[in-house]
Amino acid sequence: MKNNWIISVLTVLFLAGCTPEAHVKNQSWGNALGTTYSIIYIADEELDYQQEIDSVFQVLNQSMSTYIPTSDISKINTGDSTIQVDDMFREVFEVSSEVYKASDGYFDPTIGVLVNAWGFGPGEQMQLDSLRVDSLLQYVGWDKVKLNANNTITKEHPSIRFDFNAVAKGYAIDRLGAMLDQKGIDNYLVEVGGEVLAKGTNLVSGKQWTVGIDDPQVETGRQLKQIVSLKDVAMASSGNYRKFRVDPETGEKFVHTINPKTGYTKNSNVLATSVVAKTCAVADAYATTFMALDLEDSKAILEGHDELEAYIIYLDSNGVTQEYFTPGFEALVKK
Repeated sequence: MKNNWIISVLTVLFLAGCTPEAHVKNQSWGNALGTTYSIIYIADEELDYQQEIDSVFQVLNQSMSTYIPTSDISKINTGDSTIQVDDMFREVFEVSSEVYKASDGYFDPTIGVLVNAWGFGPGEQMQLDSLRVDSLLQYVGWDKVKLNANNTITKEHPSIRFDFNAVAKGYAIDRLGAMLDQKGIDNYLVEVGGEVLAKGTNLVSGKQWTVGIDDPQVETGRQLKQIVSLKDVAMASSGNYRKFRVDPETGEKFVHTINPKTGYTKNSNVLATSVVAKTCAVADAYATTFMALDLEDSKAILEGHDELEAYIIYLDSNGVTQEYFTPGFEALVKK
């Protein structure tokens, strides 16, 4: 009888040891970088990394926010050549150089003077005509700036203005992911302003992370065009359907995508783009680039970059909405 009791106890202990580990869904959300964010991280206990999250946003803002006069980028933009940028600035600079070359200059973060002039930045909006646009274009060109070995920046002209808004948000997501990696978190979904980084799976639901892509032709409210499953990748989306301004006198619509070659805002048949890549900074930069390019030019870039997957919503020659998928992106879409 005693032996039977011992066996029963051992059996109970064995079964208890096999019980699946509990998974706790931890979540942080709020406002940062001029938008909202939501971070879900799965662990075996309740955790609170809000302080670390706030720190990432704070350090990034101090480095690259054009809306903070005392940030490094603001000081560089106003002519301070003594600023030694941090590693984050250097990494964003290097990503920008990579995409600038791959896009034949259609991705160019020196368009800050144009961003301000068109009314999409912290600087003064201008009344623009062809002569004024041409005069501002002399202050645009990635080949006119240099990151030196001592981490200072050299500009060919003091009026050149950096604007990393098309890459910095994605980079912030990468830094938040790196922070969670350092904490030993293997399963998380980081979202800032619609850009996302997914790692592992949602252990609480037992499913992959799923993310929706907005329909760019729905003007009021939100409606999803696609739902995708993501694992160990980042996705960034860009479109002119939410970020634009309308001239109160003429009623003319100006979108936030600016063609750095012409200096004008880019109203095109491309309505929205989504790009999947290993890092969100790269995905963010290419999503913006594909808004400035014609569809065929974007396809040409994608054919030469196997590390990128893309989904582009556009209007054909008859004004009918069409969708282009790379095969890898289409495989992510939930049917």
